[in-house]
Amino acid sequence: MVGESLMSIKNHLSVVVLVLILSIFATQPACGKPINFTDNFKETSFGKSVELLQDSRNSLNDKSIVRQGKFTFSEHTSPVFFIKEGTLWGRFSVVNNTPDSNIIFSIRYPNISDITFYKLNEGDQLTQLLRTGNALHFNSRLNNYLDYNFNLDLHTGDTGIYYFKIFSHHPIELHTSILKKNEVDSKHSFQGLIMAAYLGVIISILLYNLFLFFVTRDKSYIVYVLYLFVLAVAQLTLSGICFKYLWPNNPLVNNYGVLATSSATGIATIVFAISFLHTSTYLPKLHKVLLAIVAVDVFVFILSFTSYRILGYQILNIVGLASALILLYVSIAVFRKGYRPALYYLLAWSAFLVGLIILVLRNVGVLPVNTFTTYVLYLGSAIEAILLSIALADKITILRREKELSQAEAIKISHENEKLVREQNVVLEQKVAERTEELQLVNEQVTTAYKDLKDAQIQLVEAEKMASLGVLTAGIAHEINNPINFVKSNIKPLQLDFKDLLEVIDEYEKLHGADLNTVAARLKQIEALKQEIDLDFVKTEIKNLMKGIENGAERTADIVKGLRTFSRLDESSINTVDIHEGLDSTIVLLRSNIPTNVTVVRNYNADAVIECFPGKLNQVFMNILSNAVQAIKEKQAPADEEKITITTKNLNEKEVEIKIADTGKGMTEEVKQKIFEPFFTTKDVGEGTGLGLAIVFKIIQEHFGKIEVASEPGKGTEFFITLNTSIPLKNLN
Repeated sequence: MVGESLMSIKNHLSVVVLVLILSIFATQPACGKPINFTDNFKETSFGKSVELLQDSRNSLNDKSIVRQGKFTFSEHTSPVFFIKEGTLWGRFSVVNNTPDSNIIFSIRYPNISDITFYKLNEGDQLTQLLRTGNALHFNSRLNNYLDYNFNLDLHTGDTGIYYFKIFSHHPIELHTSILKKNEVDSKHSFQGLIMAAYLGVIISILLYNLFLFFVTRDKSYIVYVLYLFVLAVAQLTLSGICFKYLWPNNPLVNNYGVLATSSATGIATIVFAISFLHTSTYLPKLHKVLLAIVAVDVFVFILSFTSYRILGYQILNIVGLASALILLYVSIAVFRKGYRPALYYLLAWSAFLVGLIILVLRNVGVLPVNTFTTYVLYLGSAIEAILLSIALADKITILRREKELSQAEAIKISHENEKLVREQNVVLEQKVAERTEELQLVNEQVTTAYKDLKDAQIQLVEAEKMASLGVLTAGIAHEINNPINFVKSNIKPLQLDFKDLLEVIDEYEKLHGADLNTVAARLKQIEALKQEIDLDFVKTEIKNLMKGIENGAERTADIVKGLRTFSRLDESSINTVDIHEGLDSTIVLLRSNIPTNVTVVRNYNADAVIECFPGKLNQVFMNILSNAVQAIKEKQAPADEEKITITTKNLNEKEVEIKIADTGKGMTEEVKQKIFEPFFTTKDVGEGTGLGLAIVFKIIQEHFGKIEVASEPGKGTEFFITLNTSIPLKNLN
C-alpha cells in the first residue's frame, strides 16, 4: 500500500510469493569461491554470494567469529531479516582483476542502525575498516551518500576476505553490490535526480489539489493533500533523505520515524480511500473493515515509540498486504455500483501494485536488478498520485455536469411552475375573495365572542369578589354582633341597679323638708331600704356591668379598625405599609370562621414595612387563610389542636418572605399543579368560582413577586410568598 513502508510491503510479499517463485525459477546456490571482479562485472547484486550468520545471543565478537562462526550462503538475491535481538554477521571474498584499487562494496538500504566493516588480515585477525549506520550522526560518515559504501582497498590481482556486523532496530534488507568508485558516484547522482523528479511530481500535485480545495471546499481534496504529504514524508524517511537533511544530528528521531511514518501513511491511505470512494454509502460492511485496519495502523504507530518496533513491522506487513487486496476489491466493487471516479482509483492503485510486484520479483531473483526494477516503485507511486489527482479533478467535471443538468431541470420546472401559477392566480383570486368574506364574518364573530368572554370574565371576577365579600360580611356581622349583644344584655340589669340607687337617693332628698323629730326614724327606714336592695352588691354589679360595656365597645372598635385596615380604600395606589397589620386585620375578620380547635400561630420576624397595593395584598391573605381554614374543616379526623402558622422573615435587604402553613388535608401533586389555573376548584358545584388562587397569583405578579406551594395529602399545605421591599419604577412601566 502506498501509505505503508515500502520496505515492509515488499518484504511481506517476498515471503508470500517466494515459495511459488523459487519452485519455478530456483537456481543453484553460489559456491564459496571468491567473487571475480573484472571490468565487465555486471552483477549489481550478489546476495547469494554472501555467507551469513545470525548471532541471536550476541555471543560472537570480531575475534571469535573467524574461528567459531558457522556461515551459510544466502538463498536470496536480497535477503531480509527481522532480528529482535542479536546481530547479523556477513562474509564474502573478492578477487580484483581490474587495474583500479578503489573497489566499493555497497549496501543500498539506508535504514540500518549500526554496521561495522572488517577485513581479514594474514594472521586471521579482523581489522575494522569502518563503522557507520543511522544510529550515529549523519555527519560522522566519510561520504555524503544515503546508502552504506565501503572501500575494499584491494590492489590488482589481490584477493580479500571481508566481514560485516549489523545491528538494527528495523528489518534488515541486504541489497549488496560491488562497484567502481565512479559507478557509485554516478548511481548516487542518478538516485538524486529520481528523488527530485518524484518529489517534484508529488509537490506539484499537492499544491494543485490544495488550490482545488480552496476553490471547491470539497473535503476530499484536503484529505488527498494530507495523504500526499504523509506519503512524501514517509518516502523521504525510508530513503534516508529526512535523516540527511532534516535531523542529521538526531538519530533517535530516525529510529522512531521509519515505522511511525509508515504506519501514518497506512492510516492516511485508508482514510483517503474511505473519503474518496464513499465506502460508508456504497459498502457499509467493508467500511467497518477499513476502520478496523485504521485502528490496527494506529496501534502500530503507538508501537513505533516503544521497544516492540519489530513486532510493529511484522503487523504492518500483514495489514499492508490485506489493505492492498481489500482496497483493490473495494475500488472494483464501488465502480460496479456506478461511481465513475472509482475507476481512476482502481487504475491508480493497480499501477502502484504492479510496481510493487516488480520490486518483489527483483528481490527474489526472478527479475534482474537494473535501473527500472530499482526505481519502479517510485514510478508506480507517481503514476498513482497523478491518476488520483485526475480522478479528483474529474469530480469537478461531474459536479459541473450535474449542476448544469440540475439548472436545466430547475429552469424547466420553473417554467412549468410559472404556467401553473398563472393558471392558479385566477382561481386563487376568487378563493381569496371568498376567504376574505368568510374571515370578515369570522372576525366579527370573534370580536363578539371576545366581548362576551370579557364580560363573563368581569362577572366571574366580581362573583369571586362578592363571594369573598360574603365571607367577610358574615365574619364582620358575627364579630360585631357578639360585643353588641354583650352590651345589650348588660343594659337591663344596669337600669334596675340605677332604679334602686335612685330610690335611695329620693329617700335622702325627702330628709331636707322633714321634721327633725322624724329624721332618726327616716334614717332607719333608709337603712332598712339599703339593706333590702343590698347597696354594696348593686355598686359592685354596676361596676362590672360598665366594665363589660367598655370591653364590648373596645372589641367593636378593634373590629372596625381591622375592617378599615383590611379594606384599604386606597388600594389602587402603591403605599408603604406594615404587612403584619394586614395579616392581623385579616385574622380578626376571619375569627368567627376559625374553629375553636384551630390556633393561629404568628412568627413575625421580618422588617415588614414594604411598598405594595395594600388592599390587593390583604385580599391575598384573605384567600389563602380562608382556604387554610376550609382545608382543616374538611379533614376526615380533625385533631384536638390544629394550627395555622404564619411566618415572616427577611430573605435579604430587598426581599421579604411570608409563609402560611396549615395542618389541613393537603393536596395531591395533580391538584397542586392546577391550583393557580382560572376556574379550577376542588369544591362542589356552587361553592366556589375557582378564581380565588388565580386572582392571588395575578396580584403577586403585579407586585413582581413569586408564590410557591408545597403540599402532601394528609400533611397540610404551605404557601411561600416572596415580595420586594420596594417595587422598581421600571417594572411598573
